Amino acid sequence: MRVYNNIDEFTAVNNAVVTIGTFDGVHIGHRKIISGIKELAESTGGETVILTFFPHPRMILHPEDESIKLITTMAEKAELMECLGVDHLIITPFSRDFSNQSAESYIRDVLVNKIGTKKIVIGYDHRFGKDRQGGLEDLQRLGPVYGFDVVEIPEQDINEVAISSTRIRNALLSGDIHLANSFLGYPFFITGNVVRGDQIGRQLGYPTANIVVEEKYKLIPCDGIFAVTVIVAGVTYKGMAYIGSRPTVNGLTRNIEVNIFDFNEDIYNQTIRMEFHHYIRGDVKFSSLDELKVQLAQDKVDVLNLEF
Repeated sequence: MRVYNNIDEFTAVNNAVVTIGTFDGVHIGHRKIISGIKELAESTGGETVILTFFPHPRMILHPEDESIKLITTMAEKAELMECLGVDHLIITPFSRDFSNQSAESYIRDVLVNKIGTKKIVIGYDHRFGKDRQGGLEDLQRLGPVYGFDVVEIPEQDINEVAISSTRIRNALLSGDIHLANSFLGYPFFITGNVVRGDQIGRQLGYPTANIVVEEKYKLIPCDGIFAVTVIVAGVTYKGMAYIGSRPTVNGLTRNIEVNIFDFNEDIYNQTIRMEFHHYIRGDVKFSSLDELKVQLAQDKVDVLNLEF
C-alpha cells in the first residue's frame, strides 16, 4: 500500500475505486466497506483508493472540544489498512480552507482531477464542502458530467459502522475488552515509547515498562489491570498492564505500565505495541506496598490462567 500525506503527492490512477471517511478503528463495519471496494476494483481492473483526513475534522472545526478520542492513531490506521490490501491511502490535511471548498469544486478538483475517480463508494449521509452542503445527491448529479459512477453504501451498513464505533469506545472505557475486540475484529492495541519510571514496580518484584502514547487524542481504556500481549522488536510476550494514577503511592498523573512476563531486557526509548485481551480488575488504593505486592501476585496468577 502506498501512503500519501497530501493529495498533491498522489498521481491519478486508472479506474480508481474510491471511498472516503475517517475509518476510526478500521473495525468490522469498515472492513465490509473495504472488502466491497476491493471487489469492485478487481472486477474493473482498477485500484482501491481511500481518502481520509487528519487532523480529524472535529479537531479543526471545534478546537475547544478536547473530548474527542479516537480508537486508532493515523499510523495505526494505515497499518491496519495495509493488512487489508488497500492499494492507496491518501491522508488529506484537514483545514478550514479545505472545508470551505464548494461541493462541485471538491468533486471536480479532488475526486476527478487529482484522484481520477471512476467509481466512488459512499454512504447516504456523507457530507462535504462548504457548510457540509455537498452530499450523495451531488455526486449522483455530477457523476455523468465527470465520468464516474456512484455506489451507495446501504443505510444499514452505515448505521452498523456508527453503532460499532460507539460501542467500541464505550466498551473500552468501561473495561469490556471482549466486546470491543469482537467489534474491532482484532485486539485493541496502543503503541508507545518506553520511558524511565520511578522503579516502584521493580522494588515490588514486578518491573514495568512505562509507556508514553504521544498522540493525545488516542483513546486509552479505563483504569485497572489487563491481560495483554506485548510486541517488542517483533517478538510477542504475555504480560499484565496497569492503567491508573497509582493511588497507593499517591500518584498525581495517569500512567500506562506493563509487566512483561519472562522478559528482562533494557527497552528504554524503544517503541512497543500492547494488545489488550482481558480486563482483570479495577484500580484500588491499598493500605501498604506489601498489600499491593500480594495483590499483584494474584493478578499474575489470574492472567496466566486465561487463554489469549
